[in-house]
Amino acid sequence: MTRRDTALKYIREQTGEVRQRIEKGIEENRKRDAVIRLVSDGPLPEDVTVRAVQKSHEFRFGANLFMLDEFESEEKNAVYREKFPEIFNLATVPFYWNDLELEEGKPRFAKDSPRIYRRPAPDLCVEYCREKGIEPKCHCLNYDSHLPDWLEGVSVEEHKMKLTKRFREIAERYAEVIPSFEVTNETLQKARSAFFYEPDFLEWSWKEADRYFPENRLIINDYNVWWPESYNNRHAYYMQIERLLRNGITHIDSVGIQFHSFFPEAEEAKMAAKRYNPEILLKLMDTYAPLGLAEQITEMTIPAYSPSEEDEEIQAELTEAVYRTFFSHPAMEAVIYWNVVEGYAYGAEPGDMKAGENAYYGGLLRFDMSEKPAYKRLRKLIREEWHTETTVKAENGTARFRGFCGEYDLRVYAGGKEIPASLNLSKDGNNTATVRIPG
Repeated sequence: MTRRDTALKYIREQTGEVRQRIEKGIEENRKRDAVIRLVSDGPLPEDVTVRAVQKSHEFRFGANLFMLDEFESEEKNAVYREKFPEIFNLATVPFYWNDLELEEGKPRFAKDSPRIYRRPAPDLCVEYCREKGIEPKCHCLNYDSHLPDWLEGVSVEEHKMKLTKRFREIAERYAEVIPSFEVTNETLQKARSAFFYEPDFLEWSWKEADRYFPENRLIINDYNVWWPESYNNRHAYYMQIERLLRNGITHIDSVGIQFHSFFPEAEEAKMAAKRYNPEILLKLMDTYAPLGLAEQITEMTIPAYSPSEEDEEIQAELTEAVYRTFFSHPAMEAVIYWNVVEGYAYGAEPGDMKAGENAYYGGLLRFDMSEKPAYKRLRKLIREEWHTETTVKAENGTARFRGFCGEYDLRVYAGGKEIPASLNLSKDGNNTATVRIPG
């Protein structure tokens, strides 16, 4: 069997019931009915039409922003700055403590801070996001695997004091400009500090986050959730979240689930039954839905394994299939691809395609910044298939259309006049706009 046969086996073999659930889920969970009410001081013109053009998505399509102005040439930096917002409206901003505060008391917040590879300064990232209309997201407040060396050997109480200072400083600078913050990350593994092994590590972290970020969206995140035992409520991650809620930690907005397919190509046939199987993906999302929280795919990598045309096409087919599945589920609010450009991933020198995560060829753009098929597939999905533009006629003073949730520009054409308006079509909104036509 070829790689195409094994990697795409479960996607191709899905029953009609699963396919129908995905298609129905996209229609029911990502679209809403819009109502435009027309009013006037006098009689309404008889022939009124409304043109609606979607300008943004409510659903969050994201990627990490770790390579902002980090490339070896200004030409590549410029391409990255232009390509990123073609697909993404959410950007994961690096707040890794070990790189953000190499020297205690001197955090690298400012855009002119000393550069560290794959760790652009938060101010630079926020400025870029504001310029491009992208929502920034913090990764991560308390990630114990990435602690600064100067924290080594401190007592648990001193560790907590320094964490409190970190939370406070980040909140003072970014709580009003970054809507969402990952609070804890990858706590189902060994870590560095003594504090990590204390019974109150999670509860303390989340109480501090609620204290300093009371108005922000707070996200929990982990990676080890793709094994058979994950698909029930006895998995460690599920019980961890359940315990937090039971212990009065109610300010948890979203369950973060990583989706890196970092396994050797030789294991892909076996792993496809879990990772590239829409039925299993739906089952996992269904498992966490009873917690009553939103869900996010916080980090995604789909490998191509090589630069060959065939492997890149397989990567594109896999990427489209899993995006469709995640996009269809009512609990899902965001899908975040990880590295946009391949050859610049974790654990390798730039361009070394045999080391670290580079070896998976998991980017959406090639090392030379050209578009891979996966990038083109995602752009077509988000910009065309999951995009609404329509013109409708008003009847009895009301125009209606059904579209994907997001912000819309409206143009009302009545009596030879063009009246601009706007509408926010939301999953949980009233989705009604009133437009006054001059008499």
